[in-house]
Amino acid sequence: MAKVLIVGCGAIGSELGRVLSAQGHDVTGLKRKPPLSAPGLINYVAADISSAADLSDLDTGFTQAFFIVSPDGRNEQSYRAVYQTGLDNLLTKLPKTQWLMVSSTSVYGQTQGEWVDENCIAKPQNITSRLIRQAEQTLMAFNPANIAVRFSGIYGPGREHLLRQAMETPAIQKNPPYFTNRIHQQDCVKVLCFLLEQRLAGKALAQCYLASDDNPAPTWEVMTWLADQLHCPPPTAKAAAADADADAAMNKRCSNTRLKALGYEFHYPSYKDGYLELIMHYHELRHCRQK
Repeated sequence: MAKVLIVGCGAIGSELGRVLSAQGHDVTGLKRKPPLSAPGLINYVAADISSAADLSDLDTGFTQAFFIVSPDGRNEQSYRAVYQTGLDNLLTKLPKTQWLMVSSTSVYGQTQGEWVDENCIAKPQNITSRLIRQAEQTLMAFNPANIAVRFSGIYGPGREHLLRQAMETPAIQKNPPYFTNRIHQQDCVKVLCFLLEQRLAGKALAQCYLASDDNPAPTWEVMTWLADQLHCPPPTAKAAAADADADAAMNKRCSNTRLKALGYEFHYPSYKDGYLELIMHYHELRHCRQK
């Protein structure tokens, strides 16, 4: 069993810690504001990674670590604090630790509905995505055993933006279609556990894996299906804008071939599998409130 550090214990990091601890690993969670009361499965340490002083007393005996950070805001300063200063502080403190970094498919700059995989050029346009890409490169250059895992749009309990949007009869571009990519947060945890298992088993791993479900789909298709399941009016079609909006700027199709070739099987291979559970829960709650 491994001595594991999880940097960033939000929904994914805390669940990952719970699973790994249940498997017998010695898990420490690093968080700026740890929970006041938490199950004994995770040993929490309070620290801000952007401060080297905060890390001065951190144990250096971790063999494995996960970097699952969330910046304070969607601005350059917040991203630099964690993806540049914070990561540099951690690598200085833990030079012998092997890392798994949660990255994002936003590092791809493709916007024309192209298929992308780990071999495609990752050259994002906006500064926040460039800082994530820079962090990937820093981590990979520091140790060839380090791995970046690029998650697409994460959804699940507590991440229900599309459900709320579908209930508001949104205007969606239908033609030409622009594609969206998703991964259920339960699969995020399972992917990270799976890669750690493969590493500990001595499998030869790549430095980068793209983690997205099997079904990249046009936004129009996704929102129409959601509205139907929610018994809401369907979205309305809007004309393609002359300048790409934020959604269209992410127009690409993400391939998970490398991850699946390694042996990973998605628990939620399609948005329909994952969102159906969320919608059933939504209907149950609404039924209870009406009683």
